[in-house]
Amino acid sequence: MRRVTTSEESPATRRTVLCGAALAALGLTAAACGGAGSDDAEGPEKPVDLGEAEAVPVGGAKLYPEQKMLVSQPGKGDFKGFSAVCTHQGSLLGEVDGDVAVCPLHGSRFHVDTGKVAHGPATEALPSVPVKVRDGKLVAGPES
Repeated sequence: MRRVTTSEESPATRRTVLCGAALAALGLTAAACGGAGSDDAEGPEKPVDLGEAEAVPVGGAKLYPEQKMLVSQPGKGDFKGFSAVCTHQGSLLGEVDGDVAVCPLHGSRFHVDTGKVAHGPATEALPSVPVKVRDGKLVAGPES
């Protein structure tokens, strides 16, 4: 006698296993990279101490990966703060290269003094985050 199986009982095919693995990998990548709408994109929810103000060069910028912040100093004592989360797919910016901050995921570049896109694929500027100097130290975030 021949047994009839339903789709629930049929063994997994190689295609099914590979498709499942691919979807799982995509899910993990999306989770690890965040998204353009991720909560971290706007910056810290409470004031965050970034350390000595002199660590940010005049005419340059510094990334603070742990705090997900980018701080520039276009002119002496004039500090600008931005989220260091790329607006394209939510990856953390990887380095400052002259007057731009670079996302390692797809190569988006942002002007460090304005947060505006210098080179895509990102199309939206980095969100601005308030930065103040208190006792020679940078403090970023709301009510900083």
